[in-house]
Amino acid sequence: MRERVEAAIEDVRPSLQADGGDVILLDVTDDGIVKVQLTGACNGCPMATVTLKQGIEQYLKTIVPEVISVENIDA
Repeated sequence: MRERVEAAIEDVRPSLQADGGDVILLDVTDDGIVKVQLTGACNGCPMATVTLKQGIEQYLKTIVPEVISVENIDA
């Protein structure tokens, strides 16, 4: 599952980078929780939660149905 999550994150990365941000995959748990770290302009952005849940999480759930949730882990 991790490989499919990594590939899906690579799909969304250019959109984040276009706005000065990025996402780093930290972990994929056996129970479908994806842990990421938003960096650059995404870190601390007021819209970061929307980007995470309505953008990254929804896309990952579409591509990798085993994904239950995506969580941002602050550095």
